[in-house]
Amino acid sequence: MEEFLKIDRTQQEVELMSPLTWAYIGDAVYELYVRNKLINETNLKPHKLHIEAIQYVKAKSQAERLNKIYETLTDNEKDIVRRGRNTQNHHLPKNSNVQEYMYATAFEALIGYLYLTKQYLRIKEILEKN
Repeated sequence: MEEFLKIDRTQQEVELMSPLTWAYIGDAVYELYVRNKLINETNLKPHKLHIEAIQYVKAKSQAERLNKIYETLTDNEKDIVRRGRNTQNHHLPKNSNVQEYMYATAFEALIGYLYLTKQYLRIKEILEKN
C-alpha cells in the first residue's frame, strides 16, 4: 500500500504546480478522509454513507470549513489558500454559488498541497478541527 500512495515530487516541483492540480488531489484526499470517518463512526449502509458524505464534501461545506480554520493556518498555508481561491477555473458550480466554489477550491488546494508535500500530520490537524 505504501508504494501505491507514494509521491515522487520534490517541494520545488509541487510549488510549480497549478493550484487546480493541488485541488484535484486534495479533493480525493478529503473525500477519502470523509469516507473513512463515516465508516469508522457509523454503521450506515452504502447509500446512506454516500448521502452523508455529500454533506461534508459539497462546496458550501468545504467553504465553511475553510472559514472556521483560516485563522489557525500558517502564513504559507494562507498563501496556498489565496492561490487556490484566485486561480482561474472555468468550471461553473452546479449546486453552489461562485464564491463558495472558489473557497471550496481553495480548501481542496490546501489539502492537496499538504498531501503532495507529505505534511500528513498537518492535514490530520486541519481536518480534525471543528
